[in-house]
Amino acid sequence: MIPFERLGDLVDRLSTYVWWEVALELAFIWVFVYAIARFVQGTRAAGALKGVLVLFLLLTLGAKILAGSDAFPRIGFLFEKVLGVIAIGLIVIFQPELRRALMKLGEAPLSFRGTPSEIAAMAKEISDAAAYLSKARFGALVVIQRQEGSKAILESGGGTPMNAQLTSRLLQTIFFPGSALHDLAVVVRGQSIMAAGVQLPLADPSEMPDPSLGSRHRAALGVSKDQDVVVVVVSEETGAVRIAERGSLSQPMTAAALRIELAKRLGKSQPVAEERDADEPEPLVDALEKRESA
Repeated sequence: MIPFERLGDLVDRLSTYVWWEVALELAFIWVFVYAIARFVQGTRAAGALKGVLVLFLLLTLGAKILAGSDAFPRIGFLFEKVLGVIAIGLIVIFQPELRRALMKLGEAPLSFRGTPSEIAAMAKEISDAAAYLSKARFGALVVIQRQEGSKAILESGGGTPMNAQLTSRLLQTIFFPGSALHDLAVVVRGQSIMAAGVQLPLADPSEMPDPSLGSRHRAALGVSKDQDVVVVVVSEETGAVRIAERGSLSQPMTAAALRIELAKRLGKSQPVAEERDADEPEPLVDALEKRESA
């Protein structure tokens, strides 16, 4: 009956606490846990973290109840000693996530914050290129950087510096089969194509939602886990267009849906108008469709 008496004592003590102090502490704990859960969302660490938190809460509650009396003093002593071992184990288990957090802390926190019209223009150019590449079954991988300080992609992936104006036709040219840069990734920041032919880290095959997805999708998933980016990937086999973000891969979508989704994710801008100006060049995909229907 001693454990139950100890539990009753803990419940009785709750009435002696100041309510606003308890509310403030709970709010702080909630924000802390939410920040950690948000950081590991979409990674393999998310499931492990949930299991660790549940196990830790159960062990803590059990130790406090049993070790609070003189009947089980060794349990409390053992629990205190095991906490150090658990802390070291957590560092080993979550080493990739901790490394990613330290990398982000060391980068400049300057994010791309274009105007709604700039974001809409970026979304339009990329979606128009994706529409053509999807129809022609040309594989593509476009990495859109949110943070200007995210230089790790270019430093580790190499590639060919371009610093060129972002246009649909240039993306179509880069990913045209046979070009020297078509087989790897393009990195976009703001209204510029920063580099092409960039090698990206690959996600583990066990992390892929569909085993049939190839190396482009593994690269899109891998870089989105470690960097604050939005990745557009076009399958060479099926022509399916997907978005990867925070280690999560979307379902296939149309070019129109891609345009809206990019505008939403890159700045919560206003819905993108589907009309085209009269003096604007006709997208290559429309010309291709007209030529096929003639």
